Amino acid sequence: MARKPRTPRWLEAARRRQEPVPEGSRADWLARALGRAGVMPRADAEQAIREGRVEVDGRVEREPFAPVHAGSAVRVDGTLRSLEARTLALMFHKPAGVVVHGSDPEGLGTVFERLRAVLPPELRGHEWYAVGRLDRDTTGLLLFTNEERLVAHATSPETHVPKRYVADVEGAPSEAALQRLREGVTLDDGPTRPAGARLLAPGRVELVLTEGRHHQVKRMLAAVGHPVRTLHREAVGTLVLDVPEGACRLLTDAEVEQGLGFRTIPSPSGRGPG
Repeated sequence: MARKPRTPRWLEAARRRQEPVPEGSRADWLARALGRAGVMPRADAEQAIREGRVEVDGRVEREPFAPVHAGSAVRVDGTLRSLEARTLALMFHKPAGVVVHGSDPEGLGTVFERLRAVLPPELRGHEWYAVGRLDRDTTGLLLFTNEERLVAHATSPETHVPKRYVADVEGAPSEAALQRLREGVTLDDGPTRPAGARLLAPGRVELVLTEGRHHQVKRMLAAVGHPVRTLHREAVGTLVLDVPEGACRLLTDAEVEQGLGFRTIPSPSGRGPG
């Protein structure tokens, strides 16, 4: 049964307040629009809105989900702020031990905390979304973006963006084991897509996947008899990790377009998904 499309939050808020919605309108909700445009991260934006520090079209707005449009006049603390938002993406070298979640119950930290600690000042106002996930103990390339459309594109099962991993495993995989990986193996959630697999050294395997299931690399290698000891992601698409552990850099539009197949066009707030 097909899922019913989710109503955008800005539209829900407009209906609750009985505000007219322009025909063909493609709006966004206020707190997210501020984060996407780099005015301030979404959590800070929500606080500022509830404190009455944000005006939309001359009126104090206290609803974080209030609809805004490309032409809305938004002021924060009396200063007019643009909602124009171009797509940005970051390459980050994830260290082991931190999680790709908003909080860590074990207290070891999150990738968002590590990322914000190394962001240059001009990028700290953006809301950053992780493009996919890596396990706590997995290191390597993790992408971040201010545009949820890029997250959807890079993680969609239909896109098949390749991801390259290097795993140190127990034992020495045979050519037969590698061939099973190349042809696809059956896991508890069904057969996998064929993967690129080659032996780099005794006990070290390179695996290239075009899908992203939970713990997929670890489960595939365990399925052929070689549990993973350590796991590192080297590349996503044609983007190859080139920054030190714990560091990040801003990707160029050309890198995002050519490396991930996503066109990064400057866009006013509201062109993203609801």
